Amino acid sequence: MIRFLIRRLLWFLLTLWTVFTVSFFLMRAVPGGPFEGERNTETAVKQAEERRYRINQPLYQQYAYHLGMAAGVLSEEGKFRLGFPDLGPSYRIRDYSVNQIIAQGLPVSASLGILALTFGLVVGLVAGIIASLRRQSWADTSVMLLATTGMAVPNFWMAGICIILFVFMLPLFPAAGWGSLSHLVLPAFCLGAPYAAYIARLTRTGMLEVLHQDYIRTAYAKGLPARRVIMRHALKGALLPVVSFLGPAVAGILTGSLVIEKVFHLSGTGAYFVEAALQRDYTLAMGVVLVYTVVLYTMNVIVDICYAVLDPRIKLQ
Repeated sequence: MIRFLIRRLLWFLLTLWTVFTVSFFLMRAVPGGPFEGERNTETAVKQAEERRYRINQPLYQQYAYHLGMAAGVLSEEGKFRLGFPDLGPSYRIRDYSVNQIIAQGLPVSASLGILALTFGLVVGLVAGIIASLRRQSWADTSVMLLATTGMAVPNFWMAGICIILFVFMLPLFPAAGWGSLSHLVLPAFCLGAPYAAYIARLTRTGMLEVLHQDYIRTAYAKGLPARRVIMRHALKGALLPVVSFLGPAVAGILTGSLVIEKVFHLSGTGAYFVEAALQRDYTLAMGVVLVYTVVLYTMNVIVDICYAVLDPRIKLQ
């Protein structure tokens, strides 16, 4: 386990550096800049802004400066220091650093993502188990029909329908904003519903395959209750495809939250990322990309460990 974690840590550092490098040069390869859209800005003011944010420097100097700050070895003034990674000031949101903006938006996005993933897991697992135990019945057909519909419907279209139904026609939830759990119910449902559909199909397929294994027949032959056989023996093997899906599911939830946060006006990292992309805020866009990379890589490591725990035949390599 220790060797596995050390090896993953080294790959994590290499992945972060690769994502940083590719994102840095891709953002600056696009024509235009963060201060070229301001019509009434005088040339002297624009040049002062570029000097302040070091945009007027050669590209390799900008890369070395921002890489050193992101690695925690350079200060904003360009001096050597060791400390927490500093992504610098935001180009467009005045008087705020990227670290401060992410610290404000990350709890919102994390709450939305955790709630959506929990909804998807609970609903998907329950629906998949019911469909597998009632194979070729009306329950199985209904679950698979809903799952297919959930995978086909885009989350932004579902968000619009939910707002019409549960905000205007039946005023049960607030339309937008952040402040209480009720503000997250509709966004989490719209974000987690497609993944609940995927998990339901994977659980059903996994359960149908496991229920025909010899060790399940042996458990029934020993006289174990059906609930114990399903929950303790069959479900453990059926969860392997679901666990494998969790890595891409987290990626989808994070990228899907970009749209959902804009629709429901949630001040999360997804909304900030959209604004940063539209306004060419290089540092803020880079900060959100790196945060997403850290979250996704960590989730993939957790999935690998859970996979080995669920199936002892799988070794951590």
